[in-house]
Amino acid sequence: MTAVTAHGNSLRVATFNTELSRKGPGLLLRDIVGGDDPQVLATLDVIAEAQPDVLLLQGFDYDLTGEALAAYIAALRDYGLDYAYSFSARPNTGMPTGLDMDGNGKLGEPRDAQSYGRFSGQGGMAILSRHPIDIGAVKDFTELLWRDLPNALLPETEDGPFPSEEALAAQRLSTTNHWVVPIEVPEFGRLDIMAFQGSPPVFDGPEDRNGKRNHDETVFWQHYLAGHFGETETESFVLLGDINQDRRDGEGIKSAIINLLDDPRLQDPMPKSAGSETATGDPFDTVDWTDPVPGNLRVDYVLPSADWQVLDAGVLWPDPDSPLGQTVIAASRHRLVWVDITR
Repeated sequence: MTAVTAHGNSLRVATFNTELSRKGPGLLLRDIVGGDDPQVLATLDVIAEAQPDVLLLQGFDYDLTGEALAAYIAALRDYGLDYAYSFSARPNTGMPTGLDMDGNGKLGEPRDAQSYGRFSGQGGMAILSRHPIDIGAVKDFTELLWRDLPNALLPETEDGPFPSEEALAAQRLSTTNHWVVPIEVPEFGRLDIMAFQGSPPVFDGPEDRNGKRNHDETVFWQHYLAGHFGETETESFVLLGDINQDRRDGEGIKSAIINLLDDPRLQDPMPKSAGSETATGDPFDTVDWTDPVPGNLRVDYVLPSADWQVLDAGVLWPDPDSPLGQTVIAASRHRLVWVDITR
């Protein structure tokens, strides 16, 4: 019997930053097919507990042939979860630029990629679904240049663009990806999954490069819904991912997340958990980072469009002293967040 019970005639949509990323290409595939990696097994247990119909995986290394994702889907099938449909594409993480992207005078370091990564594809994303994905209608904005975002908050210093005009001209907006992935749900029709993972708004200098990037990655979606990137057919959607931003606590520019959560085109179900409330007194946190800084924050979101009826929502964060609680801790610092929706 699971601790998270789905409603009938509903759709459960979830996001989970698994933090399964490894330090080199092929290592995640090795750990999945080996069948005995404790973290891999713990993440499988967490997903099996939640039983989502549509799941955004994050912190999952991308490879060109999709072998790691296929192996993970096969492992989930052994847990009784059949995700017949999936989508993934190359992320910006680890993608070489040949430029000094962090301004330290060196080349070829992880921070000189389009976004931090030891190798191309490290810490990518994937969508798993029980229902058909219209691959041909996917909109992928991963290649969008940061400077092409309207009113972009580009990093600058007293000497001009940071780290250089050349680097900023090549810099993409997405830390990982920005996708609009249509899913055909028999009971409800087309649902657009609007997925991304924001940059941590820390690990930079006074130019606030990462903080501004995090802000603009979030603002992107309001521009998209307003039709600033071509005609949009998106009417019924779920926007989800690890935004890496808390409305109240932690570092970063708060206006983007506040405006997003207050946008009348979507709704915030405010998922919560007993585990977070026990740990910090705040039931809405979704990640357990090292205390006291930054500590526990709400950074993972599942936000349905306003036309959906929300039946239930939660963060899979049970009592840490329970067996499931220990499994959740072994899986990731992030907790799986789920929302049940219907018409």
